[in-house]
Amino acid sequence: MKKLKSKITSKEFDKDFDNGKDMADFLDIKKVKVNKKVQRINIDFPISFIKKIDKEAQLIGVARTALIKMWLAERLERLNAN
Repeated sequence: MKKLKSKITSKEFDKDFDNGKDMADFLDIKKVKVNKKVQRINIDFPISFIKKIDKEAQLIGVARTALIKMWLAERLERLNAN
């Protein structure tokens, strides 16, 4: 079993992550909960909208679907926080 490194602040973690540092030693994957049950949906978007999504996805280095999922998750978290 891998020993986790000392704790660091979230700012330090974000900075190191953004700089491409391997952050695996700071993560305790035993606590990760994965919801593997999925349901596929289809959404139609105008081409201009898809181009904007693709541009943003490329900027942060993720796939289009990953970006959409991230945005939806962030929105749902904000709604549930209220």
